[in-house]
Amino acid sequence: MTLLYLAIGLVAGVLSGLFGIGGGVVIVPALILLARMPTLTATGTSLGALLLPVGALGAWTYYRNSHLDIRAAALLALGLAGGVFFGAAFAQGVAPGSLRRAFAVLLVALAVRMWMTAG
Repeated sequence: MTLLYLAIGLVAGVLSGLFGIGGGVVIVPALILLARMPTLTATGTSLGALLLPVGALGAWTYYRNSHLDIRAAALLALGLAGGVFFGAAFAQGVAPGSLRRAFAVLLVALAVRMWMTAG
């Protein structure tokens, strides 16, 4: 499992650096499908992996190239801090199957929207 977790982290890191994604779009589905981890455990594990130092490394590279809006990032972080607390608390009461289905619907809806609005 160690190599699987490292591989998932590597893929998520590359995609995070390229597209700003990683946790919900890559790590959580990979942990559920490849590592056979329960949905809530996969979500919590993803959040644990994405604590401050990880994002800071990627953000530093973007900052050095003038591609980071610090004010917007700080406001997003403030919203994330509150949102993740309430979202995690809510998720504890949702049936695992329902949570997985809702997550899949979200991913499909986002994918369709991105596809339709691509230039």
